[in-house]
Amino acid sequence: MTDVPLSTLFGLLVVLIVLSAFFSSSETGLVALNRYRLRHHVKAGHRSAKLAQSLLSKPDRMFGLILLGNNLVNIMAASIATVIALRILGESGVWVSTVVLTFVVLIFAELMPKTLAAMHPQRIAYPASLILAPLLKLLYPIVWLINLVASIFLRPFGIKVPSNHSEALSREELRVVLQESGRHISSNHQQMLLNILDLEHGSIDDVMVPRQDIVGIDLSEDWERTIERLAKTVHTRLPVWDGDLENMIGLLHVRSILPRLSKGLLDKDSLLKAIRSPYYVPEGTTLTQQLLEFQSRERRLALVVDEYGDIQGLVTLDDILEEIVGEYTTEGVVPEKKIRKQKDGSYLIDGSASVRMLNRRLDIELPTTEATTLNGLILEYLESLPEGNTCLTIGNYELTIVDLADKRIRKVKLKKLGGPVTGTE
Repeated sequence: MTDVPLSTLFGLLVVLIVLSAFFSSSETGLVALNRYRLRHHVKAGHRSAKLAQSLLSKPDRMFGLILLGNNLVNIMAASIATVIALRILGESGVWVSTVVLTFVVLIFAELMPKTLAAMHPQRIAYPASLILAPLLKLLYPIVWLINLVASIFLRPFGIKVPSNHSEALSREELRVVLQESGRHISSNHQQMLLNILDLEHGSIDDVMVPRQDIVGIDLSEDWERTIERLAKTVHTRLPVWDGDLENMIGLLHVRSILPRLSKGLLDKDSLLKAIRSPYYVPEGTTLTQQLLEFQSRERRLALVVDEYGDIQGLVTLDDILEEIVGEYTTEGVVPEKKIRKQKDGSYLIDGSASVRMLNRRLDIELPTTEATTLNGLILEYLESLPEGNTCLTIGNYELTIVDLADKRIRKVKLKKLGGPVTGTE
């Protein structure tokens, strides 16, 4: 190289540093790409996105190619810098070239391009893939050999390169993605998506109407009272039994009898003909599974039974949907307010209120391991039926029984220790 002009050597050195910056930025840009945005661009037919996805599908080959290119140009740059330094400064130029080139490569071929690629991965990775993809085909035998040697040396340590690279997100990782979506998804939509993920953790026991609160038609009652109940009901579907809830006859869609009811022509036989066979589901069924069951069976109401077949409650499609979109009600129906905020910042809560609902609405953390209602949670902690206005502490919350009747806790006052309860009614 003694015959090569210094201007040519400086030109080659600049080109090699630029190539080193290209390989460094390409590596960072490809790794930093948003995989889901990349898949969207691939589906849209973006050529550069397809090439980038192809490179990322075999990371060992991609890194092998980039490291091969980067180390090759860096070594060549070091050799040329040494020649230049020797010709200008003599023997002492070796140390000068080492220090100067290290500084230049670190700043202009590593730090700057990698920072730029990390901030704008798509702008760097997509154009780079147009060069790296054909380069990989050209240098594939060398890259394959390098990867083979590397895998041989890694094998004694029990490390194997996987044949396929899975990018599936776990449930908790997906939750983090949704929580960090920021302005891309509205807060309401974000919360609904998070609620869908939570369905798998809840069961129909958490949202069902308890046995003692089931509203329906008892055929053993006086017929005039039955007609009056049907005329005044706010429910679209009602369970029908004879004498006792365990003697369940079926489920009635009130709309099917409205024509005869409005004309005063409804009789017991007409009512029985309109009743549909009951639909039973076992307690403990997850909300996700039950939602799919409602869809596949085209049903909207089910009776919850225990292992002995005894009816424990009633669950509707609306109960599950409220876990996703929040509480709502049908037009003309006044919802029962189970949570009332008091002037002192505490809350007066109905004992039948779901613990899951309270945690979500009031942003609190009552345990949900066993009991599904506030009444059940208090009885679980006390291990006996309380007498009078009993007060107990569960976690960071003080619970005071305000109303107790018929062996059931009707009203409870909830207060957070050390501060007010946040959330909405």
